[in-house]
Amino acid sequence: MKCRKCRQKAIIYMPEHRLALCQQCYAPWFLEHTERTIKKFNMFTRRDRVLVAVSGGKDSLALWHALTELSYDADGLYIDLGIDGGFGYSEKSKQACMKLAERLHRTLHTVSVAEEVGASVPEIKELTRRVACSGCGLVKRYFMNRMSLEADYDVIATGHNLDDEAAVLFANTLRWDEEYLARQYPVLEERDGLRKKVKPFVYFTEKQTTVYALVNHIRYVREECPFAVGATSLYHKGMLNELEHHSPGTKRRFLDGFFRVRERFSAPEQSKLTPCQKCGQPTTAEVCAYCRLVDHVHRRQATHSVA
Repeated sequence: MKCRKCRQKAIIYMPEHRLALCQQCYAPWFLEHTERTIKKFNMFTRRDRVLVAVSGGKDSLALWHALTELSYDADGLYIDLGIDGGFGYSEKSKQACMKLAERLHRTLHTVSVAEEVGASVPEIKELTRRVACSGCGLVKRYFMNRMSLEADYDVIATGHNLDDEAAVLFANTLRWDEEYLARQYPVLEERDGLRKKVKPFVYFTEKQTTVYALVNHIRYVREECPFAVGATSLYHKGMLNELEHHSPGTKRRFLDGFFRVRERFSAPEQSKLTPCQKCGQPTTAEVCAYCRLVDHVHRRQATHSVA
């Protein structure tokens, strides 16, 4: 198959766009569409300081690379979850982020959950008996916001792609969870101490971000998080991939169609956020969920030590 732009050998064919591109033409196309999405949703400008949440995977590292190529003021944040999984998952992820930071000549902020909380994510799971992804999501949201405030970043960017967003939308639609449907959007505006959050890769498939990482020689961790095995979201992604195979463009139409009618879903009136009495981060309660989690972990650790 030939590249539509230069007629060289194509490395990717995107049936939803009816477009084949070669290695040299792919990155410019990808960057152009990244820029287009940023402008479409008014995510940020080149005057803003962007904090990219990087995990060591292809999506987040590709996002950091793309924003730097587009001359945005973008630094990285890596949150060390302390997950081993038998192959040093978190350590490998951290090294991948550090290598890209060095290559891009950008700052990489790092936070250790074990040092901050007093327990790694696997230990939090055991001590609290809550699903690993629940505790993980809580601490990641907390540290992303705290770092953006402490280091004076204007916006937090994450590498969520079209596959991720379509799967979340599918799950929320199956449950008709109106509260979550009302909040699902590529931009969450800043309010009461919560920094603005954006998803510039919302229109790229996982395959497209992978190809961008490969053509730009970005070293990333290929293994999935051990706690993601068997997740319902992966099952939903598989179903959507089948639909996409039979009808290219289904995921994009599904997401864009939702964006057009999203305002019909009304979320409950947002509670006023006030500073947490312990850490000062915004919360709807006297003490935020993160501080309550830390207290719970410490109580359980104390109980185990006595036993």
